[in-house]
Amino acid sequence: MANMDKLIALVNSFASAVLSVSHDLGIKVTLNKAKVSPGVKVPEICTAALIGVVGAGSQGTITIMLDDDAFNNIILTMSGGMIQPKLGEDVSMSVIGELSNMIGGRALVRSALGTVDVTPPQLVLGEQINDLKKETPGMKSFTLPFVLQPSGGLYLVLSFKID
Repeated sequence: MANMDKLIALVNSFASAVLSVSHDLGIKVTLNKAKVSPGVKVPEICTAALIGVVGAGSQGTITIMLDDDAFNNIILTMSGGMIQPKLGEDVSMSVIGELSNMIGGRALVRSALGTVDVTPPQLVLGEQINDLKKETPGMKSFTLPFVLQPSGGLYLVLSFKID
């Protein structure tokens, strides 16, 4: 598979995974296709889940970034309203980690990249998020913005180097 074909497969696989996992969980989300862009382009966010991917001639990261409303919406929906969202609290953060595992797993199965290794999600909040917004030389990055209902923004940032 040519480099650009792999990137396209990754972008499509992850966009599709966000939509299908969200649907399965009862989270209403749409991709804002007009704002899909190269590079890392995200507004203010409160937390992020970072997953490393290595193998099959590619290496990179998948980062799911959430604004405050998306964080609250996801915690309440995935817990059936039983967990009150609290940034940095172990149970709330575990829910975000599980969401990123579900999205990452589904996307990688669909991407047909072959054998890949993934890291457990690293959950980031506070000032460390600014480091995630920087682009790494040699990596191709794409930002896919999603809108949650009734409110919130989820930003999927894919950064890959394909050999």
